[in-house]
Formats: sequence, C-alpha cells, structure tokens
Amino acid sequence: MNSEGRPTQPRAATLLAPQTFSGARALQIHEALIFDIGRQDFTGVDLDPPKAFTPRLGGLERKSEIGLPGLSEPEAMRHYVKLSQKNYAIDMGPYPLGSCTMKHNPRLNEKMARLPGFADIHPLQPVSTVQGALALMEELSFWLLKLTGMEAVALTPKAGAHGEMCGMMAIKAAIAARGEAATRKVVLAPESAHGTNPATAAALGFSVRSIPAGPDGLVHPEDVAAALGPDVAAIMLTNPNTCGLFERDIVEIGQLVHEAGAFFYCDGANFNAIVGKVRPGDLGIDAMHINLHKTFSTPHGGGGPGAGPVVLSSRLAAFAPVPFVRRDGEKLTLVEESEGTESFGRMAAFHGQMGMFVRAVSYILSHGADGLAKASEDAVIAANYVRVCLNDLFSSPFGDRVCMHEVLFDDRWLKDTGITTLDFAKAMIDEGIHPMTIYFPLVVHGAMLIEPTESESIVSLTLFIATLRDLAIRALRGERERFLGAPHYAPRKRLDETAAARKPILRWTPPKPVEA
Repeated sequence: MNSEGRPTQPRAATLLAPQTFSGARALQIHEALIFDIGRQDFTGVDLDPPKAFTPRLGGLERKSEIGLPGLSEPEAMRHYVKLSQKNYAIDMGPYPLGSCTMKHNPRLNEKMARLPGFADIHPLQPVSTVQGALALMEELSFWLLKLTGMEAVALTPKAGAHGEMCGMMAIKAAIAARGEAATRKVVLAPESAHGTNPATAAALGFSVRSIPAGPDGLVHPEDVAAALGPDVAAIMLTNPNTCGLFERDIVEIGQLVHEAGAFFYCDGANFNAIVGKVRPGDLGIDAMHINLHKTFSTPHGGGGPGAGPVVLSSRLAAFAPVPFVRRDGEKLTLVEESEGTESFGRMAAFHGQMGMFVRAVSYILSHGADGLAKASEDAVIAANYVRVCLNDLFSSPFGDRVCMHEVLFDDRWLKDTGITTLDFAKAMIDEGIHPMTIYFPLVVHGAMLIEPTESESIVSLTLFIATLRDLAIRALRGERERFLGAPHYAPRKRLDETAAARKPILRWTPPKPVEA
C-alpha cells in the first residue's frame, strides 16, 4: 500500500515477469508491422485475372510488383484494431494538451453529420440540389459573426494555419489596395506566439519583428508602440495568450496598431475561453481564424478533416476569398468568381469541409448562446481548479494568478531533483494519462501547459490532480527511478527522441533471410 492507502504493484515484479513467446502480455497484445505480418507474394482475397485491355497511361504503367502485404480481411481488421488499442484518445480519458483544446466530441454531432443529405453530397453537384447544405453554411456563418462581432466570414480554410494564411492574405490585399505593398513588409509577433504565426507571415513575404513578453507574461502597449512604424503591416496576437492569460491591454494595443495604419490579426486558437463572454471585433481585431475542432467540438487530430473559418472586420470584409454563400431571396448561391471585386481570390478548390460544418452547427444550436458562454466559464473554472490544487507543489512562471482556460507551470520546482519536465511527462504515461503540452510556450523554461477544457467532470479532474500530486511528491522525495526510465508500462519504451526526429526511419526494409 502507498502513503494514501492505495494498492501498488512493485516495479521489481514487473521487471521479473516471464517473457512470452509471442511478445504479448495477456491483453497487451504485441503487434508487428503490417509488412512483417503479410506476405507480398499473395493476396488475402481471390481476384479474377483482369480482362484484356489497351493501356492508356502513356508508358507510365507499373513494371514491377506492387509490393503490398497480402492479408485476409480478418487479419487486416485485427491489425488495425490492435493498433487502435495502443493509442490514447479523448474517449479514454483527459487530454490535457495546453493550447490544443482537446474536448469531447458529442455523439449528437456525429449523428447529424451522417444524415444522408449531408454525408452523401458532392462538391460538384448543381447548386440547386444542395440548398440545404448552403443554408447550413449560412447558419454557421451567422453564428460565427454573431459570436465574434465581425463583418464577414470565409469558410474555405481547412485548418487553423490555413486560416491564418487566409487572414493575412486579406491583410496583404488590403495593404496593396492602399498602394503600400512596397513599404509595409513587417509583421509584429509576440515572443510567446504560436509558431505558425511567424511562419505564416514569412510564407507571405513579410519579415517578422518580435515583441517581448513582459515579466507578467503579457504584451505591453509601450513595447508595441516602440515596434510600430510605417513599415508595419500587422500584428499577430493571441488572446487569451499562450501563457493562459488575458491580454488586458488589447484594446489599447489595437488602437495603437490602427493609428499606425496597420491591421490586427488575432490567433483564434484560444477562443474557447471567451466564447459568449467577449466579442473579438469589439476589441479592435480585424481578422481571426476559428478552429472549429477547438472551440466547437469537431474532431481534432489524425490529419483532418479540419476547418478553420476566418472572420473579418469591416476593414477587411471586401477582401474575403471566394467562394462564399450569397442569398438572393429564397435562393442561395455560391459566388465563385472574384473578378470585379476586391477579393484576393481563391484558396482551395472547394468551399470547405461539410462534415465539420454540420458538427459545429449541431454543437452551437444544442448549446444556445447561454450554453456556449457557460462552456467558456467551465473551461476557465476547470483550469483554475487545477492551478489552485497544484500551486503548493508546482511553480508558476508569472506568479500564482487567475488564469483563463489553461494553466502554465515551469520546472523550477524540479530543481536539484535530477528530473526534467520530459521525465515527469513520461511518468504520466505510466499512470494512463496523456501528458500535458511541454516546453511550450518557449518563453518559459521547462514549461508545462495544462488545458483541462469544460468536458471534464469534477471527478475526472480530481483524479487527474491527485495523480499529478502523487508524481510530484515522489519526484521531490528523490524517487528518480520512477521517472528516468518512464514509461515502464507502455507497449513501447522511451525513444531517443533527438535521433527519432533527426534520423527518422520512414521506409520498411525487408529483413535479411536467415541462413541455414
């Protein structure tokens, strides 16, 4: 039993457990690569020989075997089920990734997205046959504008970074329309900004001028004023910021930026903290992308499908990309051409991701305006509950202050223990919890950024906190073995992460035949 009276499993017993022939350990099933399971010289199903045909690939036909492993349907199904059991998911437990807002995806949303009228449509259908889909897009646009206090919305962007690109392209078009494209070539970005902010600016041909974070973790108006000039095109600021704090001087910063003739882009990654409480348009923001997966509960991760709509102020509304929905009486149409307008043009072949639009609208309508505001309040309360319950053990880089939807700790409390932020995060895996975001934001040494979201109940939050407290106490007691080798119980042990990043093995190589 441990100090809290809970049963423990001696680590020695785990290390001395007998090895199994299969590599599996009861229900912790070992699974090889799919190429190692299947043979390339046969298929798992019977296929009839193809009928004679005339090649039409102009000499580009495959000359060699395709080289894929042949598996039967049960083998293929088992392979991917086993792999899924080695992964962590929001449906298994808390996903406290700061700055990522990994919230629950309501099953009602999934049911709505699978309705035939939405699931079976195609982007090349005649507009007259998709009036319901266009009406839903109009509904989503209405609510995004209502919640942000903006003038126009672009639904085209496929994700947050794509949305950033959209917003900054609108800003670039507006500057060109004023005849200042040759002079306004600088974008201001705080030191604590998301990495996509300076990357987006640089990709569009801007140079980036860094704005320091103050000792309180906030951007100060005097620092912005000192960086402004006739060469500045825009500022890219996140509010609440990446340190989990609300930029209290944002209105003054916006006024300074506009007086200097520049535009204000807001990274919308943290909109989940203020929906229904603050309208970004009222703060002086000109453009902001909205991560539907973060704020409005559409699925997050796995490479897509994503959606990152961008809202634009009256200063930028005319430069929004095509296509967009337009209502003509009872009829809805898609405006596809930008000729004769100030639109910067088209960003993608089609309008966006219908499945994500349906899920977001379902979330918005099922909550209502009061429910969305309550979700923001609950997200902030959850983060502060974590902060208050851990602040006697963990250290806070900017003092023990009320935070927004995420709470930020640093590694000063681990000084002299020989344990790092990474070690602590790996030990969380042994406890069955996905680690928080670590080493970000970069302005904080050994950062630990926790975002519990409003999805977590008081019970799950309390267990999460108790687990972190237990680990923290063990770290401060000097139980280094618990951390330095972690994770001990995961299907795969700790990697050499530097080597994995710099020398990744991305190609399967057939094993050499064993000589008799």
